[in-house]
Amino acid sequence: MQDYKIITLPKIIDPRGNLTFLENNNQIPFEIRRVFWTYNVPGGETRGGHAYKVQQEIIIALSGSFDVVITNSDGKLLKISLNRSHFGLYLPPKTWRHIENFSTNSLGLHLSSMEYNSEDYIRDYNNLIND
Repeated sequence: MQDYKIITLPKIIDPRGNLTFLENNNQIPFEIRRVFWTYNVPGGETRGGHAYKVQQEIIIALSGSFDVVITNSDGKLLKISLNRSHFGLYLPPKTWRHIENFSTNSLGLHLSSMEYNSEDYIRDYNNLIND
């Protein structure tokens, strides 16, 4: 199983404002089948709290910041702060995660390798580590 990793997206610097882009098969290690975003998350709330059986995902903080917390199979937590729109966090299948510590007006972009399928979700951490 491949581990999570930070993906650096192209950043074109211009005095009029910077530009970042992504393309299938270049920066993204899978074909993008679904895109969704999280926003207006109230203070103190968390999102996620699951893993996927098959789906791969990249999470990008387009605006503001938030922390993606990965729980390893031994129960140790790894916190990755996302706060730059030219970095994406790649999460392979079977990666338990939740997202917390959303800044005001943060905007998270999620790129997925699959269309939505509720059967692909692992919502109980014990089911993941005992698989």
